[in-house]
Amino acid sequence: MARSENAVAPQRSCIACRACKDKNLLLRFVLSPEMEVLPDPELRLPGRGAYTCMSTACLAKAVDQRQFKRAFKQDVTVMSSEAMVSHVRQQLADRVSGLIGLANKAGKIVGGGSMVSDALRSKHKPGLVLLASDVSPAIGEKIIILASVKHVPLQRVLTKADFGSILGKAPRSAISITAGGFVVPLRTAIERYVNFLGEV
Repeated sequence: MARSENAVAPQRSCIACRACKDKNLLLRFVLSPEMEVLPDPELRLPGRGAYTCMSTACLAKAVDQRQFKRAFKQDVTVMSSEAMVSHVRQQLADRVSGLIGLANKAGKIVGGGSMVSDALRSKHKPGLVLLASDVSPAIGEKIIILASVKHVPLQRVLTKADFGSILGKAPRSAISITAGGFVVPLRTAIERYVNFLGEV
């Protein structure tokens, strides 16, 4: 039987604030064989999961109030709230960097403020523009306005040095991604990252 288009996505509750949301909007955690709490942001690890909101505040609260022990109904090993937040932040950032790297290897990336501006003006507009968080106001405003006029989605994420490192080049103020298969997973990964940091 075909699944109804109106079927509700699986729901889970945050162990910190108790909010019930689609599980794809939450952070999942599982237990290792050594009973250590491990983040599973890609929802790939086996075993029973516990969830928190995509939020540093909820994650820290869950750790500090020992909610993972309650959720898994046994003694567990959990790193400090500060360490756990840092660990998840890095995992989410690595996911963004990894997707940009894959798009670059596939020849789907244009890097640099002037080249991104040219891409936005071209006949074949990019599917997504990423602006470094530390871009200069002059360059940033120019690209933001141009992307808006051309109706190309734009998101701020990472730094100029991050972009340069991923592309194996000097720092880049902005990069654009060719319309196609990399755009949707990149936007999803970036939204999860900035939501976790509270930068929305």
